Amino acid sequence: MAWLLVVVAGFLETGFAVCLKLSHGFTRLWPTVAFCAFALGSFGLLTLSLKKLDVGPAYAVWTGIGAAGTAIYGMIFLDDLVSMLKIVSISLVIIGVIGLQLSGSAH
Repeated sequence: MAWLLVVVAGFLETGFAVCLKLSHGFTRLWPTVAFCAFALGSFGLLTLSLKKLDVGPAYAVWTGIGAAGTAIYGMIFLDDLVSMLKIVSISLVIIGVIGLQLSGSAH
C-alpha cells in the first residue's frame, strides 16, 4: 500500500510540475490553484508513505515518476522537443524507478 501512495504521489508531482508551467509564474489563477492542490496531494501522500518505506528508494521513485511523467506530458501536449536521446533517457529513468521500487523494503 505504501508503494501505491508513492506512485500516486509521483503522478501528482507530474501534475504540479505541468501546472507550474501553465501558471506562467503564478499569474494565472486556475493553473496556480491546481498547482497548489497537486503539490499538497503529492507531498501529503509521500509523507504518509515514508512512515513505512525507506526514504532513499521512495524519494527516488517519486521524483523519477514525476520527472518522466512531466517530460512525456511535455512532449505530447506542450510541444516539447522529442528526440531519441530524450526517449532513451526517460526509459532509463523508468527502468531505474522499477529497480528502486523492487529493492525498497518495508519496515
